[in-house]
Amino acid sequence: MGEGFVNWIQRLSEFALLGLLGMILLLETALAVSHGQASAFLIPVGGLAGLVAVLARSRFRVGSMVTLVVVSLVLTLAAAAMDDLPVPGMAEAGALMVLTISVLRWVRPLRGAVVLAGAALITLQLSAGLRVGGGTPGGVFEVLFFVGWAVGAVTGAYLRLQQHRREAAVEAVRRSERLDLARELHDLVAHHITGIVVQAQAARAVGEQRPETVLPALDAIATAGGEALTSMRRLVGVLRADEQASRSPGVDLADLRIMVERFAAQGPRASFDIGHGVTDLALPPEVLTTLHRVLQESLTNVRRHAPGAAWVEAALSAPPDLVRLRVRNVGSPGDPRLTRLGGGFGLVGMVERVQALGGQLTAGPTRENGWEVVAEFPAVSASRGR
Repeated sequence: MGEGFVNWIQRLSEFALLGLLGMILLLETALAVSHGQASAFLIPVGGLAGLVAVLARSRFRVGSMVTLVVVSLVLTLAAAAMDDLPVPGMAEAGALMVLTISVLRWVRPLRGAVVLAGAALITLQLSAGLRVGGGTPGGVFEVLFFVGWAVGAVTGAYLRLQQHRREAAVEAVRRSERLDLARELHDLVAHHITGIVVQAQAARAVGEQRPETVLPALDAIATAGGEALTSMRRLVGVLRADEQASRSPGVDLADLRIMVERFAAQGPRASFDIGHGVTDLALPPEVLTTLHRVLQESLTNVRRHAPGAAWVEAALSAPPDLVRLRVRNVGSPGDPRLTRLGGGFGLVGMVERVQALGGQLTAGPTRENGWEVVAEFPAVSASRGR
């Protein structure tokens, strides 16, 4: 199951499509040859061009359509100057319909996609009318080709709409995360500035009676200011858009442990291990906050998408130059729709938050028939007064 299964289904569908077009090509080539016409060679040429274009459509969406349209028009002009064909090139026409779906789904801007789809329709109608001659046969093929093209156009437009909705939903999640980070930035700065103001007032109050206490107070003020700047620099990287980037600086490791305990109380079993050297003072508040959100989202996904999980393991460690949170469930691979990042909007938001702090987040199935989320942040030495 999982991503490998999805990829296998996609490859199988591609082989089935190519096999169908190839079978049509063989049948119509045999039919054209049986009529003994000099123009029969045009059928396999157009069909092979269509197969190549379909194979190349994922990498060259515009180029494959333009090339096939040009080849098809040239073959149509050649057929019009020679004997009428018994069929206008069904495999070639099928390839144009498949490419119509592709360009309407993926090509941007929409105007360019519509132009390419329109060119495909014109090409189909010309091939139907000119290759088999006028009268009833040509009219029948014109109607068939138009219906096939219309089905492809509607399918491509629908898939494009679905893709647009998904992108809009992903962008909404990212905006929400930026707004959360903006609130966090406000809280962090307010937290540090309040400490700076209090220390400055204290230094002024005792400075006249005990001048020797002023220098340590100034050092503390400088340290607090440096921490505020560090937090701002790490968070402001994601605030380049108009909207900006979760919680107050009050989150600590105890909150993470309580979250896991509450999750385990409702099942399945869960454990949370904090490695050596991982303390509240060793982690900047914005990293702690994001760890909290990643753990929360991971546990929510286990309950929602892997209800059959036997147990859940969460571990927070500090390997050299890193802070790593690993959440793994055992006994259930989860919903196969989430086998790639971006499959769930919660994961999209977590990727946005983690990358904003210079880290990376990965998620996917494990060999033990489970699911694993790993968030890593660069280690930043910061000492915080709480």
